[in-house]
Amino acid sequence: MTNAIKAKQTDKDDKMVILYASDKDAQHAYIEAAKGKDYEVLLLDSPIVSHLMQKLETSKEKISFARVDADPIDKLIQKEENAISKLSDEEKETLKAKIEKVTGEGGLTVQLEAMDSDSAPFVITEPEFMRRMKEMQQSGGNGMFGNMPEMYNLNINVNNSICSEILNSKGKAKKERLINQSLDLAKLSQNLLKGEELTSFIKRSLDLIK
Repeated sequence: MTNAIKAKQTDKDDKMVILYASDKDAQHAYIEAAKGKDYEVLLLDSPIVSHLMQKLETSKEKISFARVDADPIDKLIQKEENAISKLSDEEKETLKAKIEKVTGEGGLTVQLEAMDSDSAPFVITEPEFMRRMKEMQQSGGNGMFGNMPEMYNLNINVNNSICSEILNSKGKAKKERLINQSLDLAKLSQNLLKGEELTSFIKRSLDLIK
C-alpha cells in the first residue's frame, strides 16, 4: 500500500501525502474526487487519529497526512504542473466581489483557484491545521488553544464554466441564483446545509426543474 501511494501521491517537494477520510459517507464527494485522480484514501476514524498523525509526521521524513476535505484535490497533492486560469486577474476580482456580496458574513473565506474545468465550481474545505487543533482540544490534549472556531474556505474553481456564466450573465437574479445554487451544493458536501437554508435550496431546486 505504501509503495503504491508513494508512486502516485508524492508532491513537488518529494513528500508523500497520505490522504484519509474520517467518515466515508459524509465525505463521499471528496473521496470520489480523490479516486478520480487515481489516489488512495485511507479510512481513519479513531478519535486519537490527530495525535497519531502528528507523531508520525514528526518521526518520519517526507510524509504528511491530509484529510480529503482539507483542500481541493488539486491542492492536496501539488504537482509541478500548475493549471492556467481561464479568467484574467480583473475578471477574478470581479467574480470574487460578486460571490462575497451573496455569501456575506457567513464564516467562509473565499479563495479563487485555477483547477480542472471538470472539477466542481465551488468546494468548501476545512483547513487541516485548524481542524486538527480543534480535534485535539476536544479529545483533551490541547486545551491551551481555548475554544477553536469553525473555519471553512470557499474555493472557487475559476476554470469551471459556471464561473464564466456568473460573470457574463446580465441579470442580477440569475447571477445570485447561480451563486446560491453552487454554494448550497458545496455546503451539502460538507453537511453544512440545514434549517432555512436547506428549505430554500430545495425550493430553488424544484423551481429550476419545472
